[in-house]
Amino acid sequence: MIRSLAILLFSCVLFIGISASILDAIYGGGDIFPDRSTVPTLDQSALEKVADLDFPPGNIAVTKSNRIFFTFHPEGFPIFNIAELVNGKAQELKLDIKLHSVLSMRVDRQNRLWLLDYANHGQQTPQIVAIDIDTNEVVHHFEFPSDIAGLGSHLNDFQVSHDGSLIYIANASILGKSPSIIIYDVLDRTARQVLKGHESVDPDYFVPYVEGQKMLMFGVFAIRPGVDSIALDRKEEWLYFAPVTDEHMHRIRVTDLNNLALTAEQLEQKVERFGEKTMSDGITSDASGNLYLSDLEHSAIIKMKRDGSMETLIKDKKLRWPDGFSFGPDGWLYVTASSLHSVIAKPDRYIAEHGPYQIYRLQTNAIAEPGH
Repeated sequence: MIRSLAILLFSCVLFIGISASILDAIYGGGDIFPDRSTVPTLDQSALEKVADLDFPPGNIAVTKSNRIFFTFHPEGFPIFNIAELVNGKAQELKLDIKLHSVLSMRVDRQNRLWLLDYANHGQQTPQIVAIDIDTNEVVHHFEFPSDIAGLGSHLNDFQVSHDGSLIYIANASILGKSPSIIIYDVLDRTARQVLKGHESVDPDYFVPYVEGQKMLMFGVFAIRPGVDSIALDRKEEWLYFAPVTDEHMHRIRVTDLNNLALTAEQLEQKVERFGEKTMSDGITSDASGNLYLSDLEHSAIIKMKRDGSMETLIKDKKLRWPDGFSFGPDGWLYVTASSLHSVIAKPDRYIAEHGPYQIYRLQTNAIAEPGH
């Protein structure tokens, strides 16, 4: 069974009618990314398994009361998509709304669970939904117009402002090749794109190598999404972001992002290169200004300090493609191991044979608001 990403890629190729050489120039190729991991500061015993799962997890959000919500990665075609971990087992979170493919989730400071539906790369209508955690009732719902998130878009990850009024979304646009950051105003119910076409949201020319596998579908299509990693610092001064294969972490002041008076060119000039990074997927921050990012090629979790320097916290082969992060209470950092190299464009049987799949946690002793 061919997965949804492969189906859409094939459809795009038929629709565009491009030659093999042009297809390779747009979607193929890729160099080897530099290994920036170092000797880890923590022993492998510091990595604690939270759960074994039948399907690969995607993202995760842990509440102040230590409730653990997570998604099963849509590319794994799970039996259900949105779950809560109850007594170590995945329990379906049943909602009174139709969702297509939810990857990212966040818990905000208003006790709402936000769900971002990328709608199978824009084949349906992408949407964002907020759920009251105590009642499971939908308290906010917005469908993105096609000029913001159309066919080929990939609303991959997001961050919610402290007051819950603004949401910053990474549109990776892995197929559309038109990545951007989307800012959604919850109160006004309006969305706008920024930094579209800027080098900070476009991937660098690398391709992931994970457990010896070069991530090329059909030997042609490189898994090289645009802007993917995205995190607000805990003082809400900076938004940090980067494509998976970009060599650098970028940042921009939140006040500049929210300044509607700035032209597109003026806003682009506000983007800063913060520092060199690993080939990252998930990212989060703590109250001291440190970032935590994955190194998917080396099964590692990296701490990026306030000066942009990095140290490897832990490196363990059990972290098969570390993906989504969420802080929980008491300095615990939760991480999903999505094992996407065993998922994307793989048949059901292959996915089952490479299970179970895990959620882990790591004690960081950091201060950080739970939920993201």
